[in-house]
Amino acid sequence: MGLKKRSRVSAEFNMSSLTDIIFLLLIFFMLTSTVVAPNALNLKLPGRSDTPAAPSSNQLDDVRIDEQGSLYFNGRRISLPELESRLSPKAGGNYSMLISPDKRAPVEGVVSVMDLAMRLNINGVLAAEE
Repeated sequence: MGLKKRSRVSAEFNMSSLTDIIFLLLIFFMLTSTVVAPNALNLKLPGRSDTPAAPSSNQLDDVRIDEQGSLYFNGRRISLPELESRLSPKAGGNYSMLISPDKRAPVEGVVSVMDLAMRLNINGVLAAEE
């Protein structure tokens, strides 16, 4: 007897192995993203503390940035290199300065002051106005 076997070719694709690989990649990237520390600025935002703050004898130096990007150090107009020369003796330690940008101040001016504070290891407290 001449029986012929019919062989059908399946056009289906098994997705279970592909979903396993995607799931493993997702777990891998989630774990490695928590290990990588971002290069962030040393910026202290105002917050609430349970312990009362002792009144400090030294006043915070104020760096204001107006809407044209001009810098003012304690009310006196100053350039960025002059600001760096003023702050470099106070570098390190527990020195803090207040960064007060105008709400229309250019971002480049604010970032340059924050970068200066990071390079000199100065605590920069950003006081943005509403």
